[in-house]
Amino acid sequence: MNFLRIFTVSDIHIDYNENKKWLFDLSNIDYKEDLLILAGDISSRMQSIIKAFVALKSRFKEVLFIPGNHDLWVDRKNNTRNSLDNFYLIKTIAHNCGIVMEPVHFGSLSIIPLFGWYDYSFGQPPEIIYDMWLDFTACEWPDGYDEVSITKNFIKMNEPFLNCSNNSIISFSHFLPRIDVMPSYIPHDKRILYPVLGTALLEKQIRQLGSKIHIYGHSHVNARVKLDNIEYINNAYGYPSEKIITAKKLLRIYDI
Repeated sequence: MNFLRIFTVSDIHIDYNENKKWLFDLSNIDYKEDLLILAGDISSRMQSIIKAFVALKSRFKEVLFIPGNHDLWVDRKNNTRNSLDNFYLIKTIAHNCGIVMEPVHFGSLSIIPLFGWYDYSFGQPPEIIYDMWLDFTACEWPDGYDEVSITKNFIKMNEPFLNCSNNSIISFSHFLPRIDVMPSYIPHDKRILYPVLGTALLEKQIRQLGSKIHIYGHSHVNARVKLDNIEYINNAYGYPSEKIITAKKLLRIYDI
């Protein structure tokens, strides 16, 4: 396949009407020869995820996706699935909709998804987080799993992808691979969320891959920074109220 441009966005959260309108108002013409990397967090509702998949696949030549934490939330009252079940269900739905959740290779360029979660690599969470961070109530894991073990489980899923040796590699995850991608202007009272932003295990896998660019989401803080010869990019759409830290548009990151 020959693509003209590669775009990225994350955290579109189409449970909000403003965000949903943005998604469905995307041009049906402008991106027909382009690729989109969607780095997680479409919706906490499976039907909304399906609608987003169908809409995006009709607009882009190819769509690559990786689930975020919101995509794995469960309805404890009306749902017998746990969050890991949701992950595998999303993989099946993505495949049926023509959405890619596996590595793809275009000549000298490879694009590699990296699954993950958070394991407190970036600090131990204060007690207040357990009351304010919805994952602790909206996610439900199989018996014997906690945040650390589920992170290891997802990280292990990436291992078959890591032997890629192409000339140029773009990797992407929902979760942060290192905390120093966060801008220095983040207020200290907001930094209590750092422990639930990602895992350093992702960074080790990015190094093993030799990524030229790594795309991530989750933080809702747009950033583009080069660290140790890797360009880290976050282009979150974010919540409607987040007008300053998000750009509210697709970001063109690479031309083929």
